[in-house]
Amino acid sequence: MTSLVLAAAEHGSKTSHNPLLPHIYDLVWGVVVFLIISIVFYIYVLPRFNAVLDERTETIRAGLENAETAEKKLAAANSEAQAILDEAYRQAAQVREDASEQGRKIIAQAKLEATNEANRVAEVARAQLAADQLAAQESLRSDIGTMATNLAEKIVGEHLEDEALTSRVIDRFLDELDREMVA
Repeated sequence: MTSLVLAAAEHGSKTSHNPLLPHIYDLVWGVVVFLIISIVFYIYVLPRFNAVLDERTETIRAGLENAETAEKKLAAANSEAQAILDEAYRQAAQVREDASEQGRKIIAQAKLEATNEANRVAEVARAQLAADQLAAQESLRSDIGTMATNLAEKIVGEHLEDEALTSRVIDRFLDELDREMVA
């Protein structure tokens, strides 16, 4: 073992080599391996990596475009919905106005019909009152005439049998009464 240590020491003394610097053959093999790995990486790995990145970029871009399109569609739909809502409010106001106008017309028509009916009822009542008044006057004339005849018979003491004369006397008496009432 000692011989081995001596051989190593002799070998080390022949070449003074810095332990921090690699040997040339290590550098050559390291560069060769590095180039092989770089070529494999450049030929196989890098294109796939770029394809994945391109695919993700395209997906993100398409997503952004879809989001912008959806945002525009949403804005258009909101605008359309607001227009429809405004139209519905306008139509509701028009319906209320029309209903109010129809209500006023119906009330006016009902008032007119009620007035006409009241006038007709009043006219019928006036006609009935006039007819009742005439009937009462006729009845009163007849009763007054009979009472006047009875009174005249009692005063005169004789029975009046001349109907025409009795009727003329009664009519003349009632006419005088009417003139006195009017005056």
